Amino acid sequence: MKVAVAGCCHGALDKMYETLELLQRRHNVRPDLLLCCGDFQAVRNEADLRCMAVPAKYRHMQTFYRYYSGEKKAPVLTVFIGGNHEASNHLQELPYGGWVAPNIYYLGYAGVVRFRGVRIGGISGIFKSHDYRKGHFECPPYNQQTIRSAYHVRNIEVFKLKQLKHPIDIFMSHDWPRSIYHYGNKKQLLKMKSFFRQEVESNTLGSPAASELLQHLKPTYWFSAHLHVKFAAFMQHQTNSKEELPKATKFLALDKCLPHRDFLQIIDVEHDPSAGDSLEYDAEWIAVLKATNSLVNVTQSSWNMPENNGLHAKWDYSATEEAIKEVLEELNHNLKIPCNFTLTAACYDPSKPQKHVEPVHTINPQTTEFCAQFGLTDINDRIQQAKEEGSVRGEYEEEEEEEEMDSTGSAEEPSEYNTDNSGLSSINPDEIMLDEEGGDEDLSTCSVDPSPDHPPDFSASFSDIRIMPDSMAVSSDDAMDSTNEELEKSGMSKQVEEKSLNERPLKRIGGNENGNSGIKKIKRRNQAIYAAEDEDKTE
Repeated sequence: MKVAVAGCCHGALDKMYETLELLQRRHNVRPDLLLCCGDFQAVRNEADLRCMAVPAKYRHMQTFYRYYSGEKKAPVLTVFIGGNHEASNHLQELPYGGWVAPNIYYLGYAGVVRFRGVRIGGISGIFKSHDYRKGHFECPPYNQQTIRSAYHVRNIEVFKLKQLKHPIDIFMSHDWPRSIYHYGNKKQLLKMKSFFRQEVESNTLGSPAASELLQHLKPTYWFSAHLHVKFAAFMQHQTNSKEELPKATKFLALDKCLPHRDFLQIIDVEHDPSAGDSLEYDAEWIAVLKATNSLVNVTQSSWNMPENNGLHAKWDYSATEEAIKEVLEELNHNLKIPCNFTLTAACYDPSKPQKHVEPVHTINPQTTEFCAQFGLTDINDRIQQAKEEGSVRGEYEEEEEEEEMDSTGSAEEPSEYNTDNSGLSSINPDEIMLDEEGGDEDLSTCSVDPSPDHPPDFSASFSDIRIMPDSMAVSSDDAMDSTNEELEKSGMSKQVEEKSLNERPLKRIGGNENGNSGIKKIKRRNQAIYAAEDEDKTE
């Protein structure tokens, strides 16, 4: 079957679906499924806009509300993960996933589903070490800290995904797995994005948690977005035994959704011809959710997942075949996800603006039904109970101020990851500066335009084959190899830069050539995701 993969959507659903229709008219290519790798921006109304971590001038309604209201319907089944620019209050209603509009499905904080026999997984948000070991405690109305921490990846989601034993066909993350740039055309990447060099050479660009998942899951495909540049890599994984067949992952990062951008990719994926056309639950994933339900945490306290270190009575929460069989029997072997989308908020009405509506903490009936069916904890219900019991007291601002002094984890116990690339000083020369609180990892737009007359060729994107080590860490010699000489020696004839793409110069948006903009504390790459939007308005 044909699967379309899109980068950061930023609420431009009309543009995305119009591009698919254009592809069908020009090339007779009709995808069976659309995947979106975050920054989907499922904004229903003005209150949702206030829950999105962007400067006020970028809070635009875009077009999702038309699909939410039923005015329009997605022409193709769409599955997406969350990024770091979302209506967090809306997505928080569906921690285990669910429909945000008819035919548009959110995977939740982490999730696995099936479509036509193809197993699709994903994890939402971006990595920040100082929030990684906390529970999902945030709820609207958010403050300046929680509006950002709400979309930070948590260790419990990574732990759940690491319990999976059966093969994954496709996996999505918003930020890139750390070290992935060493398995593709690094030279071309740094040519397009020279301000990545410091992080690439220090091996701190990307998410270490995603790297851990990549090493464990070894999916056939891994798709990401976030950095707003198209980049391909090919990773051949080491086997754990002589009997194990070698596995490889095709990685592709997509640009953001804008006209004349190469933000969309079509791939052919082997599927089960006998499978239906409905989106389905994954029985192993449901069994893992049931097994790990006791680990749910809705507090700000930092905590570690169980591991085989002598401190935990149980550390293996993987699903047994019996547990998977029980899930199938509970569902009478009918894994079809019910089309139970429900409106939970008023929809934006252009004729009746509601600029002062406050966001509220909502429990979505889809989540209530899902939790009741499988005996799971409704995270939002637990948060509300905790607030009523007084265990969540709104002390986050004071605690966060102390924790910011140690971005590698809490003072009591260090983080399992040593570095957080949010603290680096590399500056995107094309970025729009955000205030001091906006220290999330957003990068500038891609300077490469696709050929409008040719559909994208996924096979031509993969150019380098290297063996992935046991650890995602690379040696200092390898990290300093920014010229990527190994690619030139590989003998592979097709490179990303050899595509029929035309480069155009980027317009400088913020700061002077030295990166000085008058802001006391510069946060890297903030709001570069919107740089091209300003370009389009002036062209």
